Amino acid sequence: MKPEQADLPPSADLAALARGGRINFLGFVLRLVARLPFLFIAGRIYGPAELGRFAFAVLVVELAAQLATLGLKRGLAQQLAHSDKPHVCVVWDALLVAALGSAIAIAALMIFPQAMFPNSEVRGLEWLLPLTVIALAWSDVMLAALAYRHDIASTVRARAIVEPWLISIAALAWSYISLRDGLIIAYVLSMAGALIASVIPFVRSYGIPEGWRPEPGPLWRMARRNIPVAAADAVEWGSRRLDLAVLGLFFSPAVVGIYYVAQQVASLPSKLKSSFDPILGPVIARNLAAGDHQAVARQVRQVGFWVIGAQMGVALALGIPGEAVMGLVGAAFVAGTAALAFLLAAEVAAAMAAVSEAALIYIARHRNMWLSLAMIVLQAVLSVVLILAMRRAELPEMWQATGPAIALLLALGFAAIAKSRLLCRILDGPVSGWRWPLMWAAGAGILVGQLAIMMPEWAELLFGVPAILIAFGFVLWTKGFGPEDRELFRMKKQDIEDMSLPAPGESPQAPR
Repeated sequence: MKPEQADLPPSADLAALARGGRINFLGFVLRLVARLPFLFIAGRIYGPAELGRFAFAVLVVELAAQLATLGLKRGLAQQLAHSDKPHVCVVWDALLVAALGSAIAIAALMIFPQAMFPNSEVRGLEWLLPLTVIALAWSDVMLAALAYRHDIASTVRARAIVEPWLISIAALAWSYISLRDGLIIAYVLSMAGALIASVIPFVRSYGIPEGWRPEPGPLWRMARRNIPVAAADAVEWGSRRLDLAVLGLFFSPAVVGIYYVAQQVASLPSKLKSSFDPILGPVIARNLAAGDHQAVARQVRQVGFWVIGAQMGVALALGIPGEAVMGLVGAAFVAGTAALAFLLAAEVAAAMAAVSEAALIYIARHRNMWLSLAMIVLQAVLSVVLILAMRRAELPEMWQATGPAIALLLALGFAAIAKSRLLCRILDGPVSGWRWPLMWAAGAGILVGQLAIMMPEWAELLFGVPAILIAFGFVLWTKGFGPEDRELFRMKKQDIEDMSLPAPGESPQAPR
């Protein structure tokens, strides 16, 4: 062994997971920096009511796009790993399937636009919104195909740079023209930009297929096989949107707008989990194809710990100074602080369910689907019951609006326990990423946070948030991290320059 190799981790898969997580974590930071201006612009300029109307419409469009991909966002890796066809033909088959699904969804939304605007009139340029379904679906499939070749940089560019900055800039620019359609137009432009940012690297990597002809039989089998994955994807996505949908049926657009901001802030920790999605799927697919279940258990356990730690640290940093965080968007949004706290706790509870599902969609897709369906039914029932109970108790309106957030926390806790135990039985090895040093780290973060909230609001944000993260991270690093854990932080020059590595037996520029 060469001297410079002495400190390398024993597992190449671990190194790939760590490197993919690092690269996409940079994307998370960039997305955070870009998302905050949009929330500030939407809250301060457009107001809670217009923001709530926009939020519900986008919810419906993104659900349609999730269904249109038919699970190929995550199922494509397995399709590529087991197919004898040239990969360029497989991915173009997938794009055709997504196009057909998108066409159906676009037609339905254009015929029934009230589905996007149930508590307000349809007006202006809303007819443009359903067109983004195909942009979302194709972008997801293309980025999944690139992720199979370990090209994570393209996902970062499309989702963390182009998309969020375009929506922020366009929302600000359009506010000088009209406040009525500004958010809708900004969203359409951002989705178009993200699609272009996905198409360019996709064509460079896979190219245009020569002699490719759509095959109806295999296409139908691909779609049918991915129905359980598509259902699980839709449920996982829907669990983060169902609360907003329920609020849209029970409350005014202004309340929905306030809750939407809390949801957007709380969803930031979930982006940390998705940092591993593009690389975790292909790594698991290859180890399962090789029959190495213990390797899969190790990878799920390792990534689970990373995700729980990261989400817990961010949740504490955003939740303790919650009033200051929500007040940054506007004084009217401070009323959503309680909802923010429950939503942040829900993201921590969701960590093991999300990571376990990354393996379950390959080895127990039907059982995973049924657990996901049970979770979302539980969430829906609890959301309505809690709202009605709080309404009967005559609690303030924004306290009633925390009902869906509490329901989400309880439902995700159920899913985390059920899915991790199922995966543990299948792999015959522990998969839980929980470690007790997380509690010591949380205690340090809470202690520093109590000091931070004594400061003025600007100081809470400027000094308190970083101080909470530093205290949490220091204790976790010293008490909870081992050599393999620290691999996540071995930043290398290549991580910043490029993340394009060939899949086994392939060249990144010479598609099969």
